[in-house]
Amino acid sequence: MYPSEVLFQGTRLPVSIPVCDHYAGSEKLMRKSLALQHELGPVFDITFDCEDGAAHGNEENHAHLIGKLLADPEQNRFGRIGVRVHDLGSTFFEKDVAIILEHAAQQLAYIVVPKVNSAEDARNAIELINRLANPYGRRNLPVHVLIESHGSLTDVHAIAALPQVECLSFGVMDFVSEHYGAIPGEAMRSPGQFTHPLVKRAKIEIAAACHAYGKTPSHNVTTEIRDLSVVKNDAHLAATQFGYTRMWSIHPEQIRPIVQAFSPKLDEVNDAAAILSQAQAAQWGPTRYKDTLHDRASYRYYWTILQRAKLSGMALPDAAQALI
Repeated sequence: MYPSEVLFQGTRLPVSIPVCDHYAGSEKLMRKSLALQHELGPVFDITFDCEDGAAHGNEENHAHLIGKLLADPEQNRFGRIGVRVHDLGSTFFEKDVAIILEHAAQQLAYIVVPKVNSAEDARNAIELINRLANPYGRRNLPVHVLIESHGSLTDVHAIAALPQVECLSFGVMDFVSEHYGAIPGEAMRSPGQFTHPLVKRAKIEIAAACHAYGKTPSHNVTTEIRDLSVVKNDAHLAATQFGYTRMWSIHPEQIRPIVQAFSPKLDEVNDAAAILSQAQAAQWGPTRYKDTLHDRASYRYYWTILQRAKLSGMALPDAAQALI
């Protein structure tokens, strides 16, 4: 049995997807993002953007372009490209989904649904996506939901509990705007986004809901694109203080700092490989490593460390290869 089959018996295996989600809207930026993914490998996802990427009046042509890029095996080499569609209330929501599935139902990694106001909205969106995807033989297409309103935050646990939902992303700018000036604009960026009580609460609620159901919490974008130390620090705080395991990127230069910040430290990866190797040899009973006792609770932790290391493109110890 694989370690995951032993360690997560009776529970849903936690979602494991790349730690960085890079958004690209225009054709130029989409192609530039693809070239970078070809260079770095699948250590980050690309989300092609219908919602903000399409010029007014060009929405359908933009969806066709995205579908064709997704279907091109030379461009979509790793199968790690998703798409953000228009919101459920838009006349373009169903058109976006239908057009993209027509071109690339099997190649699409996930669909991001923005501006969800309730668990019912999320369920309705998923039902429509499934109705359009099923004729192409695509079952249970992963769905990512943007949490950026009072209603979606109120229902965040119910949304995270939906089986097809893979990831919840926090939209900090829309969330702050929904408070109509009661939260200052500086809370959209650092350091305010990590200190304002209402924004902190939202981030913590999203992360807690995701971890309760084995889903991925994705941290909001950093608007700073010149000072990469800000990006790296934001990613570090999101990962270590708020429990996020993924973060948006809106500029190619942000990708490397985000991946680095979310990658586990090498010494912890080495420890994880050694601990899990000993555990496997002991048939997953209690073991001792460096004068510390370990059991299945700590084994699950170290298994996730190895998963994160693999997704970040880190070179794994030989002992880890058979474990993940």
